[in-house]
Formats: sequence, structure tokens, C-alpha cells
Amino acid sequence: MQQPEYTVTVNGKEPHKVVLDAAGASTGTLNGEPFAFDLIKDAAGRMHVLHKGRSHNVEILRSDKAAKTLTLLINGRSYDIQVADKFDLLLKSLGMDKASSAKVNELKAPMPGLVLDVVVSEGQEIKKGDALVVLEAMKMENILKAPADATVKKIAVKKGTAVEKNQVLIQFG
Repeated sequence: MQQPEYTVTVNGKEPHKVVLDAAGASTGTLNGEPFAFDLIKDAAGRMHVLHKGRSHNVEILRSDKAAKTLTLLINGRSYDIQVADKFDLLLKSLGMDKASSAKVNELKAPMPGLVLDVVVSEGQEIKKGDALVVLEAMKMENILKAPADATVKKIAVKKGTAVEKNQVLIQFG
């Protein structure tokens, strides 16, 4: 069986080559150097990672499986992670990486909450990753970002509005 191989980019900087010994393994190589770590998950979904005798507290702030992105909080510092496998790299080399991304027509609430702020206006041109709405849910502020480059067609909520999961917040044109 072939070892899982990934290209991992942290905070948009130089990518790293990660090869795991097996699917889900905690051993492998990072840029050709061997690595190993121990991981313990707690009931709240946080993780405790032990690597080279050092302890790290890790929490997943955001995860987008379709885009293969994560935002991790490691020892109080935020890291944006982009993961690509051999198929993603092949599509990119063929110029087909943009063709596979679906057109997004609207931004929906990922969970029930209260709209604390709408930071865009109708007709505004936005880029992927731009902040759009600040949503308070489970006593945490969540900044909802643009999933793609687009134009804001209609804003369906106002500051102070309570929203339900999957309620349309913004429509793109």
C-alpha cells in the first residue's frame, strides 16, 4: 500500500512535503526528515500533542473539508493550514484546479446565532477570504469569510438579527 503524501502550506508560506507511514499515522517524514508525535483528544474536541518532548495545546477553530483548509489554535497562536494531495497537485499542474471549484451563490449561517456585524455592503466586490459577517454563536464570535471572489448582490440580515442554521445571510451575483 502506498504511503499517503501531502503538500501542506501554513499561513500561505512555503509548502511542506508530508509523507505519513500509513493513513492516520502519527509518524512519517516532514520535508524528508522523520517525525513522530503523540495525540490525545479531550471531550471538548481539543487536542494535546506531544512532539520532541514538548507539549502543545491544539484546537480546531475552522475546518473546510471541501477546500481542504483548517484554522488551528496552537498554544494560543492561530495558523491557517491548506492541505493538497497528489490529485490536487495534478489538477493544478493541468490548470484544472479552478475549474473544479463550485460557484457559490450565497453565504449561509453555519450555526444558529446572533449577527453582531455585517462588514460589507451591497454591490461591493469581495475576494476569497474577506470578512463578511460577524456571528456570535455559543458565546464565541465567528468571522464568516467569503468562500470565493464575488460581488455582494443582497444582504439578507442586519446587525442584531438572530439567525438559524443554514439561513441565507448574503447572496452573491
